Amino acid sequence: MFFLADFNVIKPDFGLLFWTSIFFVLFWVLIGKFAFKPIAESLKKRTADIQDALDEAKKAKEEMQALNSKNEDLIKEAQEQRALIIKEAKAAKESMINDAKAKAKEEANRIVSSAKAEIEAQKKAALVEVKNEVGQMALTIAEKVIRKELQGNPDQASFVDKLVGEIKLN
Repeated sequence: MFFLADFNVIKPDFGLLFWTSIFFVLFWVLIGKFAFKPIAESLKKRTADIQDALDEAKKAKEEMQALNSKNEDLIKEAQEQRALIIKEAKAAKESMINDAKAKAKEEANRIVSSAKAEIEAQKKAALVEVKNEVGQMALTIAEKVIRKELQGNPDQASFVDKLVGEIKLN
């Protein structure tokens, strides 16, 4: 009871202040050594990790921008190549069409020329045939006329026999 009678929180005595201060300083040193230093170090480490993460994010962002730029360049290049290929295909198409037209025209001219030559040849053959038939008819008519004339005249008959004999000798 000695303890309780003299103890007053509002008016602490020197011993209480001394021991409280000692315990407080000791507590502060121990907490500082075992708690504050690791906490401070972990905060520094955490700050460094956050900074590293921010640096990595910045680096990744720059890489993404570079890749986007490269992508855009590749897309532009692909579009230019596509346009060039389309242009070349159109030129090839026009060339093929023009070649086909030229060949068709050439073939048509050749067919027309061939047809004209064939018609001309058939025309000549028909004329030759007609001339031969007319000549044959003329000979037949002449033969008949000459026979009729020769039947009544003995001088002409002997003359014809003489000519036939000369023809056989030649």
